[in-house]
Amino acid sequence: MGIVDEDVARVREETDFVAVASEKMALRKVGTRWTGLCPFHPEKTASFSLNAEQGFYYCFGCGAKGDVITFVREIDQLDFVEAVESLAARAGIGLHYSEGRAGREHQQKAQIYEALERAIEWYHQRLLKAPDAAAARRYLRAERGYDADVVRYYRLGWAPDGFDHLVKALDVGSQVLRDAGLATVNRAGRLNDSFRARLLFPIFDAAAKPVGLGGRILPGSELPNKYKNTEETAVYKKSRVLYGLNWAKKAVVDAGEVVVCEGYTDVIGFHRAGVPQAVATCGTALAEGHVRLLTNFAHRVVLAYDADNAGLAAAERFYDWERKFEVDVAVAALPKGLDPADLSRRDPEALRAAVTGARPFLAFRLDRVLERADLRSIEGRARTAARAMEVVAEHPSEIVRDQYLMVVADRCRVDPRQLRSGAWKSWGNGAGGAGSGAAGATGRGGRGPSSGGGAGGNAARGAVAGRADGSAHDVESRAEREALRLLVHRPEAIAGRLGEVLFEGDLSVRAYRARTGASNLYEAIAGADPDVADLLQRFAVEDANEDVDAVMIELIDRAGKRALAELDREARRSSRPQDYGAVIGWLKHALEDVRNGQSGQDGESPLVAWLVSRFEVADE
Repeated sequence: MGIVDEDVARVREETDFVAVASEKMALRKVGTRWTGLCPFHPEKTASFSLNAEQGFYYCFGCGAKGDVITFVREIDQLDFVEAVESLAARAGIGLHYSEGRAGREHQQKAQIYEALERAIEWYHQRLLKAPDAAAARRYLRAERGYDADVVRYYRLGWAPDGFDHLVKALDVGSQVLRDAGLATVNRAGRLNDSFRARLLFPIFDAAAKPVGLGGRILPGSELPNKYKNTEETAVYKKSRVLYGLNWAKKAVVDAGEVVVCEGYTDVIGFHRAGVPQAVATCGTALAEGHVRLLTNFAHRVVLAYDADNAGLAAAERFYDWERKFEVDVAVAALPKGLDPADLSRRDPEALRAAVTGARPFLAFRLDRVLERADLRSIEGRARTAARAMEVVAEHPSEIVRDQYLMVVADRCRVDPRQLRSGAWKSWGNGAGGAGSGAAGATGRGGRGPSSGGGAGGNAARGAVAGRADGSAHDVESRAEREALRLLVHRPEAIAGRLGEVLFEGDLSVRAYRARTGASNLYEAIAGADPDVADLLQRFAVEDANEDVDAVMIELIDRAGKRALAELDREARRSSRPQDYGAVIGWLKHALEDVRNGQSGQDGESPLVAWLVSRFEVADE
């Protein structure tokens, strides 16, 4: 947008980054840094590091990095403007906005949020107090077991049975009401309420901003649709919003898993049964946008609905998500005929046990095949093995497939070699026909182990960690690393003594140019290429304890040795090698003085200047 640069800089400077991060994770001070378990990926050993003075964080496990604005954006799923506004409100900073399309979009969203907040409160008060909501209150008490505390906590509401009660009550512009999904225009051109005669469940985003409503009719109602949700708006996208995440996200992070169910009352039931990490999709199937959102909080997703209905159509999608987002998809086996809302009232312990005992998605589907099978006869075992292998063959990882193949072989008393050879494809009743045969050898779509889930995901994570931990694909020279760390943390102590010629590695040179060519670290990172930006942000959260003089001596010594090697090569190729004797002797003497600390800082400058001129000539 929209927010002037000076205000953004002020928000960064005046925000207590440690206080903000501590609300989302446990931090421990180590030297000048703060460390903790990364909130962006599951881990048991702390790899997240934050430098409050520099204002940057970096995870040495997954490579997540940025400043306090980036942190809030990622963990609360906000856009840039929303993150800055949230931090500004926290610090009591007034913001100024520039004009343009982004500014207009921001104003529209702000009006939608305000209209929704007012509507939610109006509907909530109707449920609590209005005479026409008496039947709704009785239903919630008798059928759902909700007392007043539950109603108030989840801000449940009641939409009266009329055409324009909300429209008249809010006194908000018609366009804003339509933009917020609160009203529609009928054939006569009049503005009508979008919801009538329904219990309402307010929907909030991960940052607890109101984005929409879900409505349910009471038993006996003659309205045509039992459920109704807000239509998609500028702030409400069904594939990226999960009901209950605003209440559940801390529990999700603490548990390392999220439970996904289908209904609003299911979420409330889970929460009341002691499973606070539950969320629900809003009238749509679980989508990639939901999974992408959830990976900011946890990497284990437990499905708490009838996974049999997902069937083959969902299987490949779940496996793709496991590979793409490095998540584990599991299924909670719920008793047949009971949804989580019902089970939470009848047997909350069973509901908790279903989540605790959730099985990996493939294991769950395989169990369903084997549980229903008749394994008393040879023919029954053969048919079951064929059906089971069709399920196993869906998984993209050869390693995973082979492990489950052994389970099938054991349960069906079949030789594993026959299953590996694909003999099951031609077994009785046409099992494993043409449609499944292609998948049998390499998995769905012919994918082999190299594109698989578990092993491939771990390899990818390892590659990220390899770049992040300062080993391969990094600055190889210790002296260059320390010089760059000092340049990041103490530029006033070393910048004037450095020269590009002292750096040999390409990445080091680019990092030196980026930092010395910018007025501050934020500007350097913003203008750098991705590799340099990553390096500078990592150095920002590492300590720079080396002595400046010692680093300069090592850098100059290395650069001087490179120059001596060049001079020796030139002398050997020259017809007058004696002409090089004086300069080689001078350089050796100067380097010896530097190594012995005899030249001091003033003595460095002529030598560095000579090295600059020397390598400039060599480059021409």
